[in-house]
Amino acid sequence: MHPSGARAVNAVLAIPKIVTGGLVLLAIGVMLYGVFMRYVMLPITDWMDVDPVNFFWVEEVGETTLCWLTLIGAAVGVAERSHFTLTLLSHRFSPRMLHVLHVTNNLLIAAFGGLVAWLGVKLAILNAMLTSPALEFSLAWLYGAAVVGGILMMLYALRAAGNPAGPEHDITDVRE
Repeated sequence: MHPSGARAVNAVLAIPKIVTGGLVLLAIGVMLYGVFMRYVMLPITDWMDVDPVNFFWVEEVGETTLCWLTLIGAAVGVAERSHFTLTLLSHRFSPRMLHVLHVTNNLLIAAFGGLVAWLGVKLAILNAMLTSPALEFSLAWLYGAAVVGGILMMLYALRAAGNPAGPEHDITDVRE
């Protein structure tokens, strides 16, 4: 691949990592806000006998954020080859068999990602008319995480199957 093409691919692959980092910060911020409102502001508003600030949306935002974080993060794990690998017998295999095993493994991961995306689409369509209790956003946004995560997982696994070993690692290596 041409160096500028490799840079473009790396830039595109960095987007889910940046999104995942942003989702982590959002989840932490929302949860800290919820704890502050529940354990600091709620007793103060009760003591002052004024209406409390509604913060019950925090749970919905937190759950949705964690759902997106989990599914996009799983796809990033596939791209980075950072998921758990058990190499119990693979050290006894020939390089050709290791190659076949690696390609087969990544094709199975891609199939799983496709299944997750397909079921996510079906669930998003099925639940599109349902809304969350506090914020009243469509639950299709929640199930959209499965669609995006599944598609990313599938694309990353297919890319890894086509490029089994890069210059920086062996087929059986897991990045730390």
